[in-house]
Amino acid sequence: MKAKEYLSIMQNILQHIDEGVHVLDKNGNTIIYNEAMSKLEKMESKDVIKKPFGEVFKNLNSENSTLLKALKFREATINLKQDYLNKDGKEITTINTTLPIIINDEVIAVVEVAKNITQMTEMSHTILKLQNEIGKPETTKSKKIKKYYFNNIVGSSGNFTEVIDRAKKASKNSASVFIFGETGTGKELIAQSIHYEGPRKDKPFIAQNCAALPESLLEGLLFGTSKGGFTGAVDRAGLFEQANGGTLLLDEINSMPYELQAKLLRVLQENYIRRVGGTSDIPIDVRIISTSNESPDVILKEGKIRKDLYYRLNVIQLNVPPLRYRRDDILMLANMFIHKYNDRFNKEVLSMSKDVQDSLLKYDYPGNVRELENIIMSAISMADDDEIILNNNHFTSLDSDREHINIQHQMGTAGIDEYLEGLEERIIKKTLENYNYNITRSAEALKIKRQTLQHKIKKYNIRC
Repeated sequence: MKAKEYLSIMQNILQHIDEGVHVLDKNGNTIIYNEAMSKLEKMESKDVIKKPFGEVFKNLNSENSTLLKALKFREATINLKQDYLNKDGKEITTINTTLPIIINDEVIAVVEVAKNITQMTEMSHTILKLQNEIGKPETTKSKKIKKYYFNNIVGSSGNFTEVIDRAKKASKNSASVFIFGETGTGKELIAQSIHYEGPRKDKPFIAQNCAALPESLLEGLLFGTSKGGFTGAVDRAGLFEQANGGTLLLDEINSMPYELQAKLLRVLQENYIRRVGGTSDIPIDVRIISTSNESPDVILKEGKIRKDLYYRLNVIQLNVPPLRYRRDDILMLANMFIHKYNDRFNKEVLSMSKDVQDSLLKYDYPGNVRELENIIMSAISMADDDEIILNNNHFTSLDSDREHINIQHQMGTAGIDEYLEGLEERIIKKTLENYNYNITRSAEALKIKRQTLQHKIKKYNIRC
C-alpha cells in the first residue's frame, strides 16, 4: 500500500473521533486536520490542509506553538492546558498532547491531539464562585447552608461510637485527619462535625471532590490562577485561599492525580500556595481533612497516593465501619429517616411492620447509610396520607433487594452449588406431589426429559 493510501485511510478514520487532530509533515505543512479540530478552531479544513502552518497561524511561532516546538526541537508536550481565542473571538480551553514522529533519527511528522474542555473550565470557575459565595457571612446569603454537628450523627454500635469519640478529640486541635470508609458511610458528616465543633468553627469549611475534575482544572481550582499566567487567565483565588483560617475537605483523595499530589505536599510542608501562573507566594493556614473510599493499605499498595503525602495527611486516622458491621444502628437510623421524610412529604408514618424490620436487618447495604435513607425515602413517598405503618407494599421498588435478602437468608453458610441443588430437590418433590408422582406428567411440567427426571429422583433419593 502506498503512503498516499495510508494517509487517506488515516484521514477518514480521524474524522470520526471526538478529539481534534492536527498533523504536520517534516516541512511544516498540514497533512491532517480533522473535523473536531476544525470545529474547535473555527477553521475550514480546505484553508489549512496542504498549507504551511506558519502562513495559516501567523501569530504562532516555535516559542508559543507546541506543534512547531515538536517539529523544530523534537520536544513532546503531554496534557498541556492551553487557553486561546478562536477565529470568532471565543475563549477556548484545551488539553493538548503533541508528539514528534521520529524514524531513523529524523522527524518525519508531528501530531497534536486536542481535547476541548471549555465547558469543564467554565464549570470549575462556577464552582469557585459558588464556594466563595458559601464562605461569605450568613447575613449576605438568602439561604443558610446546612451544617452538621456530632449530635446530628446517629449510632450506638460500639465500633461506631469509638470512631465518633476519636473524631470529637480530633475536633479540639488542627491536626490533619484521614477518614477511610466505604461510599455512603457518612464521612463528610464526620468531617463537618470536626470543623464546626472545633476552634475553626467560625471560619470557612470547603469541600472538593478530587475525582470530579482533571488535573489541569483541579490545580487551578485548588491554588487559584494569576492574570497573565497563560492566555485568558484571570486573578482568581483558589479553594486554599477561600478556606484560609478554616478547613478544606479533600474528598476521594485517592483519586487525586499523582503529579498534583507533589504540589499539595509542598503546600502542607511550607504553608503557602502559589497561584497557577503566579510568581508570588501566598501564606495560608488551612486544616486538611481528607477522605478515601478505599483502605489505606490498598491505595498505598496500588500507588494511588504518595507515601510522603499519606503520612502528612494521616496524622489522625478514622476508619468508619460500613452499615453491615453496625446492624444495631439500622432500625435507629430507619426511624430517624422516617421522621425526616414525614416532614418533607407531609406524612404521618409512625413505624414499620415486623416483616419490614426483619428485611432491613438482614440486608447488607452495599450503599451503606445513604442507601438505607433512599430505601426509607422511597417507602414514605409510596405511603398514603392516612397510613401510619410501613409494610412490604410500600417497598415495591425494592422487590429485587428483598429477594436478595431472602436468598441470602436461605443460603446461610452454604455455597451457591449446595443452595441450588437443595432448591432443585424441593422443586422436583413439589412437582411430583402435584402430579401424584406421575413421572411423565411431572417431566412435562418441569420441561425436562423423562430420563433426566428419573436420574434426578435417584440422585436426591426421592421416594415415589
